[in-house]
Amino acid sequence: MTKGNLMSFFPGQDPEPGDASACDAVELLIVPRTSDIGGLEVRRALPSAKRRLVGPFIFFDRMGPAVLKADAALDVRPHPHIGLSTVTYLFDGQITHKDSLGNDMVIQPGDINLMTAGRGIVHSERSPEKLRGHPQAISGLQTWLALPDQMEETDPSFAHTEAGVMPEFSQAGLQGRLVIGTYEGMVSPVKVPTGTLYLDIKLDPGARFSLAPKWEERAAYVLSGTVTVAGTTFEADQLLVLSPRDAILFEAGPLGAHVMFFGGDALNSQRYIWWNFVSSSKERIEQAKEEWKTGRFDIVPGDEEEFVPLPQG
Repeated sequence: MTKGNLMSFFPGQDPEPGDASACDAVELLIVPRTSDIGGLEVRRALPSAKRRLVGPFIFFDRMGPAVLKADAALDVRPHPHIGLSTVTYLFDGQITHKDSLGNDMVIQPGDINLMTAGRGIVHSERSPEKLRGHPQAISGLQTWLALPDQMEETDPSFAHTEAGVMPEFSQAGLQGRLVIGTYEGMVSPVKVPTGTLYLDIKLDPGARFSLAPKWEERAAYVLSGTVTVAGTTFEADQLLVLSPRDAILFEAGPLGAHVMFFGGDALNSQRYIWWNFVSSSKERIEQAKEEWKTGRFDIVPGDEEEFVPLPQG
């Protein structure tokens, strides 16, 4: 049984910058740190020592791809958040989301779960009951969006958007899906408070994709395959923080590539992050720690028996 706060509490160290890139289009190469938890590899790319955010994205975890054994399951016990929105996006497998607002939803591949914590929310993430006792494929991303100053203490909320309503597009050798934001006249139905890009691109071998410089901050995470940028080749599970100045051309390698592009408007103030809490105020984080420690957060209906204790230190 996989226990613990798997996606929202990563037990490994922060990622480190990779080798310096000779490519001017890539400002920073980040190699995620990997942790194996019950057969599921989780790679954390943000935050890192040299880059805390890209646009509003303050947290970027790649989970899997993996197949959990029949006697294993995903069991992320109830845990709290403040000051952020969590974004869960699956490529394979299913996860049951429950939260302190009473939402109970099975996330399917291609769906988006956007949970806005604001002043505080509690949720759990577990394997659906119908899948337990069987091998389970799991692959996806969980990211956090830091909220703008005026929304850090907003009321918590939850929105589930099914895969079928996401804008999709294709051209020679390319298939794309707009998850959040706007792209080439398309608008995602997922509503967020700041200018945000979250774009899923699959490239056939040798196919090309150019990302315009219209977003203030941009990055690309190579999910599979390889991509070449300005003569430099980048491997799977590398995060490329991109120069904001020019359009950047990506060319897929001989096995094709699957790339997640993300970013958006930079925040106008500093953010602190501790465990599952994000805030522009250190004092607010200390308050949230005390509230969780003393049981002042709401409970998750239907998942009241367990919780993740406040980490020590």
